[in-house]
Amino acid sequence: MRAAFADTNAATARVLARNGIEVVVPREQTCCGALQAHAGAREDSRDLARRNIAWLESLDVDAFVVNAAGCGAHLKGYGWLLKDDPVWSKRASAFAARVRDASESLVEFGLVARPGTLRARVAYDDPCHLLHGQGIQEQPRELLRAVPGLELVPLEEADMCCGSAGTYNVTQPALSKALLERKIGHVLASGADILVTANPGCQMQLEAGVRAAGAHVSVVHLMDVLDRAYGGPQAPEGRSKPARKT
Repeated sequence: MRAAFADTNAATARVLARNGIEVVVPREQTCCGALQAHAGAREDSRDLARRNIAWLESLDVDAFVVNAAGCGAHLKGYGWLLKDDPVWSKRASAFAARVRDASESLVEFGLVARPGTLRARVAYDDPCHLLHGQGIQEQPRELLRAVPGLELVPLEEADMCCGSAGTYNVTQPALSKALLERKIGHVLASGADILVTANPGCQMQLEAGVRAAGAHVSVVHLMDVLDRAYGGPQAPEGRSKPARKT
């Protein structure tokens, strides 16, 4: 996320802060290791997991919030990834128990600031790593429905893969393209002018599909939509003292 959509990271921090959550961004963190695991480099992924746990486990925070579904699913799986390591297994499970998707945290902690009006027809597409990997389906939709003026329209097969699938669009380009074209067909049929997702890999894949189809549909991360509704980077007014730290 930081490499491809740094602005989304900033938007996520603003949305969390507007809702009473103190955001801490530790310098001592590294890649979660998801792509290494997808490519079969399990030991490299385990090394990255150990580094992240060692750097982050002692932080006085309620949750480790992630806005990339693929990363979140992998971080939540650290306990399984290191299950056979007698030194790291319990530490990994304890760490994973504090990992939350940004939408999950916002719904769990509750919105304390009412979003502003955003008039748009929006379809939400479920990232596989969020829906199937983390069991998160309703929280993003609940947040979108909380935005005044926003019309959330149904998207057929929203729970089906867009073809990105970690490194699948690189290793299986033909099958990936077929899945993408099927997805974009449903997007166009929905009549939405904004397609919302919650994973950078999906976002890049869907943007490519929209461009290839010549469609006038914006592909936007959920946190960017909420940030727009809150007025973007301007300082929030009347925010209460942060109640949570992530």
